[in-house]
Amino acid sequence: MQRRKFIRNTFITTTGAAIIPKALLADYHLFPSDPESDVKAMVNANAAGKKIKHFWSTCVGAGRANEGLRASWLEQLKLSQDLCGFKYCRFHGLFHDDMFVYQEINRKAVYNWQYIDDLFDRMLDIGVKPFVELGFMPKDLSSNDTTMQFWWKAHISPPKDYAKWAALVSEFTKHCISRYGLNEVRTWYFEVWNEPNLRGFWLGTKAQYFELYKVSVKAIKAIDQKIPVGGPSTSNFVPDERFDGDLEDKSKHKTLTVKDINTLEWRAVWIKDFLIYCKQENLPVDFVSTHPYPTDWALDPMTGKGGGAVRKVNATKEDLTWLKKTIKESAYPNAEIHCTEWSSSPSSRDTTHDSLQAATFIIKANVESIGLADSLSYWTFSDIFEEKGGGASIFHGGFGLINFQGIVKPSFHAYRMLNRLGDEVIHQQEGIIITRNSKTKKITTLLYHYPAERKNVVDGNVEAVLNSGSDRKFDVLLSGLKAKSEFEIEILDKNNGFAYPKWKQMGGPEPPTREQTKALKKIAMEVKIEKTSADASGKLNWGRNLHPWDCVLLSER
Repeated sequence: MQRRKFIRNTFITTTGAAIIPKALLADYHLFPSDPESDVKAMVNANAAGKKIKHFWSTCVGAGRANEGLRASWLEQLKLSQDLCGFKYCRFHGLFHDDMFVYQEINRKAVYNWQYIDDLFDRMLDIGVKPFVELGFMPKDLSSNDTTMQFWWKAHISPPKDYAKWAALVSEFTKHCISRYGLNEVRTWYFEVWNEPNLRGFWLGTKAQYFELYKVSVKAIKAIDQKIPVGGPSTSNFVPDERFDGDLEDKSKHKTLTVKDINTLEWRAVWIKDFLIYCKQENLPVDFVSTHPYPTDWALDPMTGKGGGAVRKVNATKEDLTWLKKTIKESAYPNAEIHCTEWSSSPSSRDTTHDSLQAATFIIKANVESIGLADSLSYWTFSDIFEEKGGGASIFHGGFGLINFQGIVKPSFHAYRMLNRLGDEVIHQQEGIIITRNSKTKKITTLLYHYPAERKNVVDGNVEAVLNSGSDRKFDVLLSGLKAKSEFEIEILDKNNGFAYPKWKQMGGPEPPTREQTKALKKIAMEVKIEKTSADASGKLNWGRNLHPWDCVLLSER
């Protein structure tokens, strides 16, 4: 009875027609008969697959350019590239004064590319290309002395002379081509500014940003039409009209007045206006960029305090669906979609970033958003990140996949596991994705348990959330495999690949000794490893009870 019920529930189309493959019916008698199983998947390894792009590993973020001149930053980037497969890295402050790019001497522009060259050379040696963010404003080119709130005080005003800004962009582009070759630079992305809708990053208006985009894209395209340029790099998705005007109107923040923000309809900031403007001005848009954090960090206009709240767990998928549809219906339907910042929250002091829950959220959001974007760039790969200065604790809730000391977090394993997936999906349902490598034909399965009790994105009391939720029983039957083919099972959970609890057991040393740091690095990298294999007929029958937040990778060797 249970088996008949499972077949009916699993293989019925929306029209009610049964679509049970004969191969699966032949294997069905081998399937676990446990009536308590919550997630059941029967898949033939030779079934037709759907090509997927590993958009999760296209790009990753970092704090600012000058941090990339440090040995430890470069070491962590290499580790991230080696195991997580990141192809590009994006960061702020390429034109900030600590990179010594631009000065005016006797009213003449003087350019210095040495620091950028050093950074780009080392990144490219590692195998990571720059996702170029054009910003911030050099002091000598700034229209006023106002700087950003972060301690390194980047200048955020519009240029005093747009022609001089265009010349800076032009000379920079020419230099990159001269040093790295045109064919190489054509593979980079050039993004104009960062989050210009926020006064903390752009002191101008929406119209002034659009002018900045116009002169920037024209400067680059005048050199070569095939170099990709895009924008507007806005933050975030909102459910109201706060950004409809030329400046933010804080009185229109709906999230401060409703009981449940998930009842509101969310949309990306400036995207439609940007695309309309570019069409009117006949400007190219090779890619559209925005930052879909699944939160609202509205500023209370009455008190000046943050009124932020997290959204439902599938907010990222909904946002990317809106974005893809909007671009498809615009004058630029073929523009790529690059979400150049994304995480569970835009706070560098969010303790869930250090915990196991972040890994499960990362996997769930990315797997469910396949096909909706060309990149969903995690912010950031490293806690060598100084917007608010260095973190007081080695685990301070920093954005990074790796902490300052080089200790990987569970979020690092999430990207490492995603990177192991094949390029063809042959099965997907809540909590599981089964893929095949089109070249090797090897099968890789990724399972994750984001508990149903948790309706929103992870936040709040880290320990309480970590210990909440019910277990789920996963059962997988793979057929059509090679006889006796071997599989490796990697388990990320509270006790494996998670250094924070071990650090607490040490007494939370601040900072840990060299010996303690070495021990924590080793603990953090060690997920639990098990082995299993298919039987003589090429079938693998595997089941596992997953606790909330557990992630499991089952890969054919």
